[in-house]
Amino acid sequence: MRRRTGLTHAVVAAALLIGSWAAAGTLPASAQEAPAAADASAPASPALLDAMRRDLGLTRAEAEDRLAAERRATALAPTARKTAGSAYGGAWFDARSGRLTVAVTPDAGATTVRNLRESGAAVRTVEHTEQQLDTAKSRLDRLDAPAGVASWAVDPAANTVVVNVVEDARTDNDVRAFVQKARAAGPVTVRTVADAPSTFAAGTVGGDPYYTGNVRCSIGFSVHGGFVTAGHCGGVGQQVRGWDGSYIGNFQGSSFPGNDYAWVNVGSGWWTVPVVLGWGTVPDQLVRGSAEAPVGASICRSGSTTRWHCGRVLAKNETVNYAQGAVHQMTKTSVCAEGGDSGGSFISGDQAQGVTSGGWGNCSSGGETWFQPVNEILNRYGLTLHTA
Repeated sequence: MRRRTGLTHAVVAAALLIGSWAAAGTLPASAQEAPAAADASAPASPALLDAMRRDLGLTRAEAEDRLAAERRATALAPTARKTAGSAYGGAWFDARSGRLTVAVTPDAGATTVRNLRESGAAVRTVEHTEQQLDTAKSRLDRLDAPAGVASWAVDPAANTVVVNVVEDARTDNDVRAFVQKARAAGPVTVRTVADAPSTFAAGTVGGDPYYTGNVRCSIGFSVHGGFVTAGHCGGVGQQVRGWDGSYIGNFQGSSFPGNDYAWVNVGSGWWTVPVVLGWGTVPDQLVRGSAEAPVGASICRSGSTTRWHCGRVLAKNETVNYAQGAVHQMTKTSVCAEGGDSGGSFISGDQAQGVTSGGWGNCSSGGETWFQPVNEILNRYGLTLHTA
């Protein structure tokens, strides 16, 4: 962060972590009021519960119950995978039951099933193991996908690899040929989507979070020595400017396509704090770790264009076919986003999840957005998440 005369340290810490304010350098009301970070002892702040009510259609009590259930499911997931062993077919959070559902193949023993149920998980018998589905998806990853194929991923609840085809391109010869090859690779289901995915970078349009050349993007999460963001926002060595036009640092690592992640060093009067901006919709959120939320869990996104929005985790390890090339190991969500939100934070409770990559739709009519998981970025560059 960079200190501004006349502002308190707390306000600057919250504001500059995420990026810019108005073009004239003034702060919005949400920053002027310097909202406090959410109380870690409470299940969620009132404003966060309001956001979940708005975006997920939940009452306040339902949102509180869901967050508590998701925390239990997130903690149970690694143990459930280990318990299921070679019979593991995947897992997901079932919002209706409030439980983690674990899929196992018929060769799972009675003891395994009993242990899973005693741990609190629901159990479903499926035909294919997660390893078999992942192998099938890997075969698809080696194919060249036409523009009419939006993405593909393992769907553990459906126990298949789902190939998402743009509705208007269903009859395209190249799309049909890809689907035919995909079906030969393993268990595949074809679904249609409204539009093709694209990244959420944007041209410079006034004083928002950070800039590389004529591209505006959003900061993801602070790491020791810098921050992580989307790779399509800039290449290695490119200079990064903050909300006030001052130099922050340079892209130290960047990968796109194939991946969509990057990290930027921070210096020259800027520093990092473990905060995700709530934009006045919710209090600024402290980041306390990066435990991965399961499929079906609620998740929220902070970005410089559309600010704070929530939704659900729809799929993991999805391959997204952008115009620039395919990007692998992405997580799909029902959260909306728009141009300029790229690189911004996906967070579940106080746990960092990933950085915004792209999607389709907008925050007026709805859509879907993908993010690159933050733990993959940390491991790739040997970075340490800055936590509270």
